[in-house]
Amino acid sequence: MNITYTQGTVADIIEIDAAVPEFDNKNSKEKIEQRLAGKETLILVALEGAKKVGYKLGYALSDTEFYSWLGAVHPSYRGHGIAKQLLKQQEAWVKSKGFKSIRVKSMKKFPAMLQLLISQGYVICGYDDKGSPEASKIHFIKG
Repeated sequence: MNITYTQGTVADIIEIDAAVPEFDNKNSKEKIEQRLAGKETLILVALEGAKKVGYKLGYALSDTEFYSWLGAVHPSYRGHGIAKQLLKQQEAWVKSKGFKSIRVKSMKKFPAMLQLLISQGYVICGYDDKGSPEASKIHFIKG
C-alpha cells in the first residue's frame, strides 16, 4: 500500500465522509465552512493513488493553540497507520506555524482514536458530560 499525503479541501472531506459510517453524513459542506470561516486551517488528505482514503482537519483557536477537529480513515484502509501519519503531519505543521499546543476531543465509541491519542503523548484535560458515557466527550491536549 503506497499512501501519500497532501493538503486538501472541504470537498475532499465531504467525499471521504460519505464512506465513513461513524459520521453518518452529519458534516455538511456548509457546516464545515462556517466553522472554519476566518480561521487559520489545515486540511490533510491521505491518498492511495487518486483515491482519497483519509483526512485530518483542524484550525487555530488562538495564536498559540490549535484544535484538531475532525479526522477519518476509510474503513477498508484502517489498521495501516494512516491516522497516525495524518496526526504526525498535523503536529509538524502546527509546530512549524508556532502554535504551542494542540487540543482534540474524542468519545468512548472511538477506542482506536483514544488509544492513538494516548500513545502519541496527548493527555486528558477535560470531559463534556452529555448524559451518557457514549455521548460524552473526552478532551485531550498536547503541548
